[in-house]
Amino acid sequence: MAELNPNLLAAIPLAPLAGALVAGFLGKTIGRAGAHSVAILGVTISFILSLVTLFDVMNGAHFDATLYTWAASGALTLDVGFLVDPLTVTMLVVVTFVSLMVHIYTIGYMSDDPGYQRFFAYISLFTFAMLMLVMANNLLQLFFGWEAVGLVSYLLIGFWYTKPSAIYANLKAFLVNRVGDFGFILGIGLLLSASGSLHYAEIFAQAPSLAALELPGTHWGLLTVSCICLFIGAMGKSAQFPLHVWLPDSMEGPTPISALIHAATMVTAGIFMVARMSPLFELSDTALSFVMVIGSITALFMGFLGLVQTDIKRVIAYSTLSQLGYMTVALGASAYPIAIFHLMTHAFFKALLFLAAGSVILGMHHDQDIRNMGGLYKYMKVTWITFFIGSLALIGTPGFAGFYSKDSIIDAVSASQLWGSGFAYGALLFGVFITALYSFRLYFLVFHGKERFDTQAHSDPGTTDHGHDEHHHGGPPRESHLVVTLPLVLLAIFSVCAGWIIGPFLYEDFFNGSIFVAERHEAMAHLREEFAGVIPMTLHAVTGLPLWFAAAGVLVAWYLYLIKTELPGTLAKRFAWLYRLFENKYYLDRINEVVFMRGARILGGGLWHGGDQSVIDGFFVNGSARAVGWFSSILRQLQTGILSHYAMAMLVGVLALMTWFVVRQLILH
Repeated sequence: MAELNPNLLAAIPLAPLAGALVAGFLGKTIGRAGAHSVAILGVTISFILSLVTLFDVMNGAHFDATLYTWAASGALTLDVGFLVDPLTVTMLVVVTFVSLMVHIYTIGYMSDDPGYQRFFAYISLFTFAMLMLVMANNLLQLFFGWEAVGLVSYLLIGFWYTKPSAIYANLKAFLVNRVGDFGFILGIGLLLSASGSLHYAEIFAQAPSLAALELPGTHWGLLTVSCICLFIGAMGKSAQFPLHVWLPDSMEGPTPISALIHAATMVTAGIFMVARMSPLFELSDTALSFVMVIGSITALFMGFLGLVQTDIKRVIAYSTLSQLGYMTVALGASAYPIAIFHLMTHAFFKALLFLAAGSVILGMHHDQDIRNMGGLYKYMKVTWITFFIGSLALIGTPGFAGFYSKDSIIDAVSASQLWGSGFAYGALLFGVFITALYSFRLYFLVFHGKERFDTQAHSDPGTTDHGHDEHHHGGPPRESHLVVTLPLVLLAIFSVCAGWIIGPFLYEDFFNGSIFVAERHEAMAHLREEFAGVIPMTLHAVTGLPLWFAAAGVLVAWYLYLIKTELPGTLAKRFAWLYRLFENKYYLDRINEVVFMRGARILGGGLWHGGDQSVIDGFFVNGSARAVGWFSSILRQLQTGILSHYAMAMLVGVLALMTWFVVRQLILH
């Protein structure tokens, strides 16, 4: 059995950290080439070590140990430690590979940006935070990585800090994630108070006894409440309804970080966390049903919003929301390995789509409005082909990576007996049609049809602009440089072939020991019985509903946006109420502004004026000062400096004491 060296394991997250520190603090000294060189070197080292660790774990190696004790209080210790198992190495390889592709791509995309060195420092720091999160063996370190990716995402979304919309977007992301993180830390606190430990293994060992406990003062199961609180944290980080509102606005950041956040890092942290906590979630069907219903709502209703977007990056952002919903539904169906498998395949094709969108933006001279594109396949061959491959993978085309993971999720939900599985199955199935419709709407409007980049005309009246209406026409579109297109080609390869490992990945106990599935949850067992190999699964797709729903979506998109191009505008007018609902994103932003933000301002104003100014300052602080001043003014009258007055006061005092003594004695007798 292979042994894992803790020093090499520590180098996996520390190499990107070192690159971030050098690029951040010495960026001006070493220049642009030096900054991107050290950042890419750090991530490359991390990727290579992750691959080595993957092969060791496949040979049976396992690591779960404390590297450093930060603090101790009684029986509680706060440690920095690593847990390296099949779940961990899967995330390590995916995160480091996608991060490496983003680092290389950034050289071309950010070449003219004055914050070049700072950006490389941020993305390397972001990679470090995510790696610390997935390698943690305790809840404290998990929370550290959890908050660190949130902090760095704040810096990256608002990277262009002179742009008001970017500042609004990063503040929105930060605040919405604090809502989820409040639930997350409550869940951690409940588990700590009940188990007395923060270490995964110790908590999991006590899971059966924890399942028998009730939340003090209620009849609610302690484990159910803890799991729901943990999942609320995942709802914020992985952008599940209704805490999804921050993610589309995060498109205000540069495209490379859009790919990094949306493909393999921050938004997948919640999916990873629930899979890691599977020994706890498996003991609460209520928590699993809650997870499944939230995921199905996100998968379907976020897809609808992708139909009305005109910013190329926002369409892909809503696609990310929908696909995260698919992963979440798989978690709720106890199909954790399939959720992680879709996380992996999604990381490849979604990173491809975002980076290809960035290539389009560069070719269009920084115009992001798809109404000003069309016919780009003639000018950007590599971007066109790779974007097409990513779109096919996204909609679940047989033979492409997304097919094997997405179809497995739908099959797992159909086999689930948990409450809400029927609704989830219908939502996912219809979501396949919606995914194909908005994906190929985007593809056809960008790469085919009439060329619209020399005009301000809007050929798709069924959509509205979302703020990216500054057109920078500097001649015809052009293909991006090799440093941009090379990552596209590599990601396209994985977007095709990554799904072919479904057999050993899902059905040969690869996750044995790192993911726990209770015997009463039969989804994975059902899929294992039905699986006959990659080729039979691919051929069998023609008998399943998902393929035909996807084909219908592509056909409708082709008809609406290439053949009958005036029809989207007609439908938008006929169903204006529905269009406005989608355009305003179900009015959730408005509700947040009116109810929560305005309510917070009213409450804050009331607490400020009534509580702080009137009660604290007015009564306690200023009131006590006035009381002391009034009492002092009375005592001041007695301080005359005349001895006869003082002698008289003493006699009166003695007389008062004697009188009190005599009266007391009479009362007692």
